[in-house]
Amino acid sequence: MAMADQTASGSFRLSMLIYDTRYRSMTIQIIVLMLFMLGAAWLVDNMLTNLAALGKPLGFRFLSDAAGYDINQRLIEYNSQDTHLRAAVVGLLNTLLVAFLGCVIATVLGVVIGVMRLSKNWIVARLMTVYIETFRNVPVLLWIVFSMAIFIEVLPQPNAFRGDAATASMLFDAFAFTNRGFYLPGPIFGDGSMAVVVVFLLSIVGIYFFGKWAKARQEATGEILPTFWIKLGILILPAVIVHFVMGQPITLEYPELKGFNFQGGIYMRNSLIALLVALSLYTAAFIAEAVRAGIMAISHGQTEAASALGLRPKRTMSLVVLPQAMRVIIPPLISQYLNLTKNSSLAIAVGYMDITGTLGGITLNQTGREMECIMLLMLCYLIISLSISMVMNIYNNSVKLKER
Repeated sequence: MAMADQTASGSFRLSMLIYDTRYRSMTIQIIVLMLFMLGAAWLVDNMLTNLAALGKPLGFRFLSDAAGYDINQRLIEYNSQDTHLRAAVVGLLNTLLVAFLGCVIATVLGVVIGVMRLSKNWIVARLMTVYIETFRNVPVLLWIVFSMAIFIEVLPQPNAFRGDAATASMLFDAFAFTNRGFYLPGPIFGDGSMAVVVVFLLSIVGIYFFGKWAKARQEATGEILPTFWIKLGILILPAVIVHFVMGQPITLEYPELKGFNFQGGIYMRNSLIALLVALSLYTAAFIAEAVRAGIMAISHGQTEAASALGLRPKRTMSLVVLPQAMRVIIPPLISQYLNLTKNSSLAIAVGYMDITGTLGGITLNQTGREMECIMLLMLCYLIISLSISMVMNIYNNSVKLKER
């Protein structure tokens, strides 16, 4: 009889969801989640109802309509008769171009400036301090507009390169820097060029595996290989050999002054250069501080031990200090990459047509589909930011200490 009473008292009852501490927190979370979902559903329903009342129900068929506007900087073929969807893709590629190049340049500059700020040379250290404090304390939008103004006012017009009375000349007869943009030699891919490209990509893979092998060999034997020059040879020599074996299928097209502007080669508008320079220099100031903090977080005993083993200062920095400092540098570095990517949306201030200028600008104004355009714009930036975070977190996990 006592056993039956104990079993009955131990059975589950609905009141336990409120009064039993084992279930109460879960019950509260479920109720809050349901209320949140109901609130979100009400907002969505209210939005759809209001849009329908305005005569523009939610839909994305407008993306298949002709865009009717041109884009001055593009990585793929596009004309004004293409669809709004293709215009958005062109803008997205322009955003990715700025984000990728900006992150690379800002990283290189940030690491160099961060190390130089810790230099024992008083002048170098103070100059880097002035650079960091100047760029960090002025809004990035002002730097973008200021950079654009410099390119417009300082660089010569294309007509300055014309004839015997030219006041400007091309660099190495291949590069022209004007107030309209930069003109660079562009590759022309002929028959057999795919083999060269494939070999080049395989060389990049070979560099990765060689780096892993060299690191394992160094840890096992203590011998240091000149990995930089070997990697450079792996990157260049195979592709160059295949290029000549295949009859030089890749040639260069040089820009030439024709009419009122340069034709041929690669054209980079001054708006792209100004945006890239401003974002890179601005973000590099923050990355430099993260690098400085990471280096200062390493105990001086590590440096003294490396010196006692006979390592030179450059080797100590590259082999002892920086590998350990990366565990401190990577988390804030991720945030700076995300900031640079999102700050690229200010490109419209200098007329560079990124995803904000196309989908969130002209397309939105022409179609009147503000809700759809803003939702797609937010989705694009969300996917880009999450992708950057995922890649950098994978790298962060690969360099962190492995605890037993």
